[in-house]
Amino acid sequence: MHFSSLLLLLFFVFLLWPLHLWHRSRESLAPAVFAGLLLGLLFGGLLQLARGWGAVPAQVLPWIEMLGDSYVNLLHLLVMPLVLISILAAVVKVSHTQALGKISVSVLAVLLGTTAIAALIGVSMALLFDLSAAGLVEGAREAARVEVLNERIGRVTDLSIPAMLTSFIPKNIFFDLTGARDTSVIAVVVFAVLLGLAALAVRREFPEEGAQIETFVHVAQVWIMKLVRLVMAFTPYGVMALVASLIANSSWADILNLFSFVVASFAAIALMFLVHGLLLLVNGISPLHYFAKVWPVLVFAFSSRSSAATIPLNVETQVDELRNSPAIANFSASFGATIGQNGCAGIYPAMLAVMVAVPMGIDVLDPVWLATLVAVVVISSFGIAGVGGGATFAALVVLPAMGLPVTIAALLISVEPLIDMARTALNVNGAMTAGTVTQRWLGEEVPGPEIIEG
Repeated sequence: MHFSSLLLLLFFVFLLWPLHLWHRSRESLAPAVFAGLLLGLLFGGLLQLARGWGAVPAQVLPWIEMLGDSYVNLLHLLVMPLVLISILAAVVKVSHTQALGKISVSVLAVLLGTTAIAALIGVSMALLFDLSAAGLVEGAREAARVEVLNERIGRVTDLSIPAMLTSFIPKNIFFDLTGARDTSVIAVVVFAVLLGLAALAVRREFPEEGAQIETFVHVAQVWIMKLVRLVMAFTPYGVMALVASLIANSSWADILNLFSFVVASFAAIALMFLVHGLLLLVNGISPLHYFAKVWPVLVFAFSSRSSAATIPLNVETQVDELRNSPAIANFSASFGATIGQNGCAGIYPAMLAVMVAVPMGIDVLDPVWLATLVAVVVISSFGIAGVGGGATFAALVVLPAMGLPVTIAALLISVEPLIDMARTALNVNGAMTAGTVTQRWLGEEVPGPEIIEG
């Protein structure tokens, strides 16, 4: 390793020490996450400056990415056990099953309703900034991306709505517990609900055995939550590494070339955050109070680009900070990771559709075309993968359904990581907003959390 690379790596390790001291001196996770974010920005900027030193960043980045990717892997490890046990525990503790139906309907209504609004905002921003696919240039990297998309589109063109809904039903729960499918999270939710309903039936017919099941589920939940809090303790260091890697890998030249699209995307995302805040305000919830509690979750979602990996932190924050019931928190976080993602499944495909349609001479303000686009966006938002690349999958579904080519998704690859981070934060915030609003609507039927110490 180059000597300057070694110095940079040692400096990164040195920065972890004050972050560790700051983390230990605070009971709340939020200050340490913010400190990790700032240190990540500092070190990532330093690596950008070091590009003039030849191979220095290339030698240091793999070690930085190792820390960030390892933390994300641990979070992915938690997702399926947490979803299974938490949903199961929520069902077992609910006194009547009608509440489960109301929770599901309420959460889905908010997720899908806000996705429709996000699609309209995406259309508006594309028109306001006069975005068009006509002026985009295809380079070698974009050409390679086109080949990949053409291969992927073959897997989604035959995906009908009935087939998509059928994919939510688990065929092999052990297969879905590996997260092998885009809809594995929803499949595990379905299995957990069925397992919980079976437990309720056992409790009615055989009270003694039912009590034993409830005790077992409670012990399993305490155990899993202990594991969640153990992994959550590494969040500041994971955020620091992820942000440093992001800043170091960013190409400012590419961002400038597509500056209008970047600005329009962030403007649309900002407007959707305002919509979330307005939705909270209308339901008697202070947006300032809400965002003060959830911003560590948004920071992690921003840096990791994974809604699925954010599920553990999402659930914990909803229960401990927002005081949502475990049932609502788990349903909203799980559904929000794959259904109705405002950023990836709402704003992005709608913007791309307008950028392609305008050069083709299509009147995008035609009420029929616009209504069709919004309907297609909402329907296609079912089953969007909650990891980096979910927006591309959404575009591959929406654009062909509207009779539009998908090549544009490849032409924006250079700025995708930057925008995708903000979209992921919006997706996760949409899930937490759905949970918080649902708690307000069903508060009396679904009481607040019983805190599990760990």
